[in-house]
Amino acid sequence: MAEHLGDKLARLRRLADLTQEGLAERSDVSVDVIRKLEQRRKHSARLPTLHALSNGLGVELTALLGDPPGVPSNGEADPPQLVAVRRAIMPPLFVPPREPNGAERLSLPLLRREIADGWTLYHGAEFGRLMVVLPEIINDARFASAVGNVDDRAAGQAALGKALQLAGHLAIRLGKTDLALSALERAMNAAADSSDPLLAPMVSNSVAWNYQRQNRLDDAEHLAVYAADGVETHHGKSAEGLRVWGGLIMSAATSAARSGDYVTANEMMTTAEDATKRLATLPPPADSKMVSVFSRSSVRIERVRLAVQHDRPAEALALAKGMRLSGDTPPSWRTWLLLDVARAHTDLGNAEGAVKALERLRQIAPAWMRHHTLAVAIVSDLWAGPSHPPGLRKLVEFLGVTN
Repeated sequence: MAEHLGDKLARLRRLADLTQEGLAERSDVSVDVIRKLEQRRKHSARLPTLHALSNGLGVELTALLGDPPGVPSNGEADPPQLVAVRRAIMPPLFVPPREPNGAERLSLPLLRREIADGWTLYHGAEFGRLMVVLPEIINDARFASAVGNVDDRAAGQAALGKALQLAGHLAIRLGKTDLALSALERAMNAAADSSDPLLAPMVSNSVAWNYQRQNRLDDAEHLAVYAADGVETHHGKSAEGLRVWGGLIMSAATSAARSGDYVTANEMMTTAEDATKRLATLPPPADSKMVSVFSRSSVRIERVRLAVQHDRPAEALALAKGMRLSGDTPPSWRTWLLLDVARAHTDLGNAEGAVKALERLRQIAPAWMRHHTLAVAIVSDLWAGPSHPPGLRKLVEFLGVTN
């Protein structure tokens, strides 16, 4: 069972040697909100509130927010699978690189397929399985980047950059943001020597996300806008370029919203959604799994998320109504949409609508839901409320929610 948000808050506040009043002053969050959270009378909080509290506590956002199933950031020794990932990202000093297990693994098409399969595991929240296979993929890509002619090495660098970008994303999901930054810095170095001109801006988007998780919102927005401008100037006419540009604009909008500027964020998101109409007129990317997630569906999902996070539940449900998800929408984005719809219904007092969304979420991603702190918080809020529609008790039992 995940630690309750209020318990985390109280523990971190005591470690910071702060009273509730002191934390309220440092974070500009009301004492009443802090008190209700710590007394478990309030089970969740808006993302801007969590950012403010993490600032006041002097901790990263992940200390309060939690993540889907992964490795907890609790100070304990890393498990062997994560140690292997660390070793692949940062090889030990003075040890020659290990050759791949068989010459067939040097095939760049095969290596690219393995990396694409790794991204599929990531988007399916199969983080445990990904930790097992990722070290070999990184090692093979590193070897491929160092052998063959100039073109072969450049293609190998592109594969290495995508593998290290994947490692960065995995590390972020596991709450290891410093490890993620190490992986992404190495991915950026590989991008500079690669055959893929869009790899550097794609990695920039990942770095911006990492900055967001570290509450470096200004840094994240500046980086995303800077990279988007470069893509628009040099690659804006291709489907690949448009998708990378769109992903960066979405990232910049998220940072603006979390900084409290919802108007600017909404304008950016609207611009991005309008741009998705051009995708239908362009040839699709050769391998969409290796390019940024950007479509009308993904932009609308992100707009729903930002509306929920900024206390606009009716707007969120209006955006979500009748949404038809494109076939390339990753499972992880679908799960977030359902969770946000459930949150919006809860905020509007529609317990029945919330339960329906949560039941659908349980059908498609039970493991993800069981470990996600926001899902637990929503069900806890519903169970503490006056209305218990059919299906709620089963969700309470599934998640192990207690009063």
